[in-house]
Amino acid sequence: MTFRPLPARAPAALLREAKPLKALFNQAQRLDHLQRLLESQLQPAAREHCHVASWREGCLLLIVTDGHWATRLRYQQRRLLRQLQALEEFATLAKILFKVQPPTAERRAPGRTIGLSDSAAENIQATAEGISDPKLRAALERLAKHRGAD
Repeated sequence: MTFRPLPARAPAALLREAKPLKALFNQAQRLDHLQRLLESQLQPAAREHCHVASWREGCLLLIVTDGHWATRLRYQQRRLLRQLQALEEFATLAKILFKVQPPTAERRAPGRTIGLSDSAAENIQATAEGISDPKLRAALERLAKHRGAD
């Protein structure tokens, strides 16, 4: 008996029909709609720094890219609360919480590589050979392998 795969279906059809995916897709669409409403009330400069994380039980949780923008938005919290409460979707809004979460796309810059001269590496290796502590010896041997800065 040979295996016959099911015919390919469009991703949008899968998202609309599979129950777990459908619920996830609906939640994502809801958050996207709330994000657009939020952005309509934010200053243009703040829009890229503030994102809706959740909206439940009268509490809107916003993720902010850094402490600077969180502080600025906290100063505007009352105004923003009143403006959002005027919208039908946020009629029951009671409070806004801000959480700082730096963007994940920006990773730390790669650390500077350590480069040792040949003589420095040889000295570290010679020192490692005279060490009895195995952890310290292994660390010095790893350090001695970083040759080539000169």
